[in-house]
Amino acid sequence: MQALTSNSFHFQGQTKVYNGKVRDVYTLENDLLVMVASDRISAFDHILPKGIPYKGQVLNQVATMFLEATKDIVPNWLLATPDPAVAIGVACEPIRIEMVIRGYLAGHAAREYKAGKRMLCGVALPEGLKENDRLPAPIITPATKADEGHDEDISKEDILARQLVTPEIYAQMEQYTHALFQRGTEMAAERGLILVDTKYEFGLHNGVVTLIDEIHTPDSSRYFYVDGYEARQANGEAQKQLSKEFVRQWLIENGFQGLDGQQMPFMPDDFVQVISERYIELYERITGLRFEKADTQNIVARIENNVNAYLQNR
Repeated sequence: MQALTSNSFHFQGQTKVYNGKVRDVYTLENDLLVMVASDRISAFDHILPKGIPYKGQVLNQVATMFLEATKDIVPNWLLATPDPAVAIGVACEPIRIEMVIRGYLAGHAAREYKAGKRMLCGVALPEGLKENDRLPAPIITPATKADEGHDEDISKEDILARQLVTPEIYAQMEQYTHALFQRGTEMAAERGLILVDTKYEFGLHNGVVTLIDEIHTPDSSRYFYVDGYEARQANGEAQKQLSKEFVRQWLIENGFQGLDGQQMPFMPDDFVQVISERYIELYERITGLRFEKADTQNIVARIENNVNAYLQNR
C-alpha cells in the first residue's frame, strides 16, 4: 500500500497551486479547481510524519456523497470526481471563516469547558455538563480560517464588528450551517451514528454564497455510535467514535499538542494501519457501501491521467 503524501501535478490549463495541510488545490483556466485529497493527516495544525493509505480516497468519496445529498439546501462547488481522490469544481472567493457547529460537548469544546470556560465564541454553555453530553441545542462556534498556524475561535459579534462578512452573508451562512447539520444528523442516524460536530466552509461564486471544500468527513466531523451511547455516558466511559479524535488523543498521550518545544512522536507502522482501517470503517458505516480500494501502485500517474482525460472531454 502506497500513500500519497506529496505531489507536483501538471494539469491542462493549470495556472497556480495551493498546498494545504492535507489537500492540494490546482487552479485552472476558466475558473476551475482541481482538489487532490492527499493521504497526509494533520492534528493540532501539524502534519504527521507518515501518510495514511486510502485516507484521501475516503475523504473525497464521503465528501462527494454528502455534497450530492445536500445540493438542494445550498449550492456547492463540485462538478465532478474523475478520480477516487480528486474533486473538480468551480473556483469561489473563499470566506475566511469556518462555520463550526456542535451538537455535543466534545473535543475542543470539552477541553475548554473542562478548563472552566462557560462561554465559547460568544455562546453561553450551561453548568453541569459532562464530556460528550448532548447540548440543549446545536451551537455555532466559528473560527477564523488561517493559511498557516492555528485557526482561532471568534464570536459572531466579532465577525460582524471586524466586517469579515456582511450581516446578510453571515445570516445566510448561519442558516445553511443549521440546515446542513440537520441533514447530516439525519443521514448519520440512518446508519446508527451520531453526528457530534462538524464544520462548513463557504465562498462566493458570482456573488452567491456557495458551499466549498469537503463536508461530513472524518477529518471535518466527529461521529459517535448510537448503540451504547447512553450507557457509556451514564457510566462515565469514553464514547466509541469514528473521527480522527483518537489520533489527537494518541498525540496527547505521547506528549504532543502542537505547542512550542514539543516534539512530534514517532508513528509506528501498526498505528498507521489502525488509522487507515478506521477511515475505511467510517466510509463503509456512513455510506452503507463496501470500500473499493483504488490502485495505489502509481497514484501520481493514475490521478494525472484521470484528471487530464476529464478535462480533455469536458
